[in-house]
Amino acid sequence: MIEPQAFYAELQKAGVSFFTGVPDSLLKSFCAYVTATMPPEQHIIAANEGGAVGLALGYHMATGKVPLVYMQNSGLGNIVNPLLSLADREVYSTPMLMLIGWRGQPGVKDEPQHVKQGRVMCAMLDAMEIPYANIGHNGESAKAALDKALGYIAEHNAPYALLVEKGAFADYKLASKAEDLPMTREEAIKAIIGTLPEDAAIVGTTGMASRELFEARAHEGTGHHRDFLTVGGMGHASQIALGIALNQPERTVVCLDGDGAALMHMGAMAIIANQAPTNFIHIVINNGVHGSVGGQPTVARDISMTQIAEGCGYKAVHCVDDETALTNLLQGELPKPALIEVNVKQGHRSDLGRPTSSPQENKGDFMRFLKADKP
Repeated sequence: MIEPQAFYAELQKAGVSFFTGVPDSLLKSFCAYVTATMPPEQHIIAANEGGAVGLALGYHMATGKVPLVYMQNSGLGNIVNPLLSLADREVYSTPMLMLIGWRGQPGVKDEPQHVKQGRVMCAMLDAMEIPYANIGHNGESAKAALDKALGYIAEHNAPYALLVEKGAFADYKLASKAEDLPMTREEAIKAIIGTLPEDAAIVGTTGMASRELFEARAHEGTGHHRDFLTVGGMGHASQIALGIALNQPERTVVCLDGDGAALMHMGAMAIIANQAPTNFIHIVINNGVHGSVGGQPTVARDISMTQIAEGCGYKAVHCVDDETALTNLLQGELPKPALIEVNVKQGHRSDLGRPTSSPQENKGDFMRFLKADKP
């Protein structure tokens, strides 16, 4: 396996000393080491992958040096336009080292939302004319791939991608921080579904939140038909929920969002407020980290989600951190659209399962619920 410290040292030796991107589970050990080692001005966890390209371009123009941009391969969708319209050799010709976690690699078992992305990833890079190499599973192969990448970047002044397979990096974990908060995310989700009306529709964001929502329903034995689990498309759950809310105005529609997802496409909040659905509740469960991919920090604890929502035009905004305050809000007369920020502890159960139904089955059950149980 590749030791994160050793790979980082090779990057530093080569003069690559500015990192930005969106965390990924296959890169979590490397990202954890970078987070623990680098000063914050040299390592910026971006809101989304396209933003990371912008940061990298600015860094290069200011310093003349090569930046590193890291991501899960699902982020290729977010990064295509800035890569082709900014960084490409035919536009601003930006030297850029990309580190990409290869989720859904053919022959490697993965979740449904990653299978297609993993299968077409290399074809996407080929279509964008971005060369790439696999870093392998040991220090020698990683150094050879890095040398090849940096040689290309120096010659062509253009992006080059390094691919990271599952299990490539040896384990490295960030030290956990003690938090004086009463609820976990799972406890908050249980409180939410126990308080909402029976005909409420829930759209859960990608990651641990939807997995915990699925398990909570299974524990209750009440079925999963009222919940749409957004297993991919990070940051888009609120717009899915908005589409439902606008077309079923008599039904309470709840977006169960995460802080990292809300940050990724924050403009969605402006659209929600502008459309002003009177049946929409946006719940942002804020644990201050990208919890599904290694616990890398977000900026959500350093800003106010409620002030942002209020500035966008939400009719009500609240920030809570205990179950009583949360359930009282949901049981009361809450002007809508409303945003409730719920601050929770970091972490999740080690034995947390995954949904046992396929995405197509989940969608079918949810659509039948929306059709058959119209208020």
